Parts: sequence; structure tokens; C-alpha cells
Amino acid sequence: VQLQASGGGLVQAGGSLRLSCTASELTLDTFNVGWFRQAPGKEREGIACINVSGDNIWYEDSVKGRFTVSRDNAKNTVYLQMNSLKAEDTADYYCAADDTRNFVALIQAIKKRYFYGMDYWGKGTLVTVSS
Repeated sequence: VQLQASGGGLVQAGGSLRLSCTASELTLDTFNVGWFRQAPGKEREGIACINVSGDNIWYEDSVKGRFTVSRDNAKNTVYLQMNSLKAEDTADYYCAADDTRNFVALIQAIKKRYFYGMDYWGKGTLVTVSS
């Protein structure tokens, strides 16, 4: 089972990118899915998470109002639309899926950086924002 984040690239500040999280041998529609990033020399941080039905979404303050998470369960894909990108958004971006905890408990864990125990992690995709 493997998750894969894709869609990264080089973009100018103020630009947009859409990342996708897909899964092989795994149906995402029963999983809460989170997006994470790790900038060079920094710890990984959680930035957004969407529940199974897509009607409950959490955003970290630094991306709130600029990033949007959505999911298309028919396509087995979760998206991260990133607008108004800043140089400080430069990082490797990862997605992870979890069906062990309820959404509220998962968000609390993400905020405390207790997210490495999520059920499945994907390989990252690099986003570079030039200023």
C-alpha cells in the first residue's frame, strides 16, 4: 500500500499549485487524510486535514485562507489547492491517511506533532516558491 503526493514544482510567489494525493491498493474514502510539509532544516508540520465525508476540514493558521483541501472519493484522490504562495511555503509536501482515530482526536494529535503514527504515509512532492 502506498500513498503518493504529486503536483509539486517551481512557482513564483503569489502563484498557485494543486497537489494530489492518490493511493494504490487502498481506498481512501474511509480515511481521514492530512497534508504535511517539511521545509529544509525544519520539523515536519501538519497543515490541513479533511475528514472522510469532506465536510470537516482543519487548517493550520499559516495556510488558512490560502490553501484548500478537497477530496474526490470517486477518483480516490485528495487535493491541496495552494494559492497566494509565499517563499516560506517552500517544502516537501506529504499526505497521510488514518482511520484509527476519529477526526477530532486526529487533529489534536497533528497539532501536537503526534502524527507519525498515522496509518499510511506517502512519498513527498517538492514545492519551491521563488520570491
